[in-house]
Amino acid sequence: MKLATIRLEGRTAAVRVEGDSLIDLGLPDVGALLASPGGLDTAARTDGAVLSAADVVFAPLVPRPGKVICVGLNYQNHIKEMGRELPEYPTLFAKFADTLIGAHDDIHRPVETEQFDWEAELAVVVGRRVRRADEREAEAAVAGFTVLNDITCRDWQFRTREWLQGKNWDSTTPLGPYLVTPDEVGGPRPALDVRCEVNGRVMQQDNTGDLLFDPVDLVRYVSTMIRLSPGDIIATGTPGGVGHARKPQIFLREGDTVVTEIDGLGRLENRVITEGTV
Repeated sequence: MKLATIRLEGRTAAVRVEGDSLIDLGLPDVGALLASPGGLDTAARTDGAVLSAADVVFAPLVPRPGKVICVGLNYQNHIKEMGRELPEYPTLFAKFADTLIGAHDDIHRPVETEQFDWEAELAVVVGRRVRRADEREAEAAVAGFTVLNDITCRDWQFRTREWLQGKNWDSTTPLGPYLVTPDEVGGPRPALDVRCEVNGRVMQQDNTGDLLFDPVDLVRYVSTMIRLSPGDIIATGTPGGVGHARKPQIFLREGDTVVTEIDGLGRLENRVITEGTV
């Protein structure tokens, strides 16, 4: 099953995607759908108004998640390019909901950064409340997967040992376009090709099967310390190929186009603008 959150005149709507048709599920977004009593079962059973998928405008898949937990250093090639050792435990940090934008929205480049970088990522969408999950509970808590780009201000990220200030700039993080359930992509530990292009040039290319800590591992680990709730997002980390690690370094500028794609999950395409110019 494939779900999305779209913008309509004066509102947003959670929809089920069926080919060229969208079925309005009567709830404002995918996060609200997952938190509803029936959750994904409701999404599968509901038959609402049929909308055309042509020229659809996507909102962030979950506009106001309670938590966005991100994982750093989770692909071996990215760990090596950043000059670090393989971690024993997941490296975690948080993003705020105000960073999120839709699949085709503009990325707002802050005037305060000169090192604006890309990070293509598989994102896990949590479908049920879980705490201290075991293996079976963690698998069951994975509602599905989506695409995220953790756009980062490197010069702010590395001001201190903590990364939060490089990761939490307003309207920088595209999320979507779809939630795709695990049965559509090979289960809760999918092996999917990930790509990121900037102005048509491939910058990142890898497979989620190479994650050190896979989606089930991450749900289990994160839920040990804090409950996970429907609509929460776990961004699983980025592969090698980021601009910061290149020689010479490459960073995003106004007018650049960033395409982030994961096979089976969809495509983000976002233009970089300077914040405050539009």
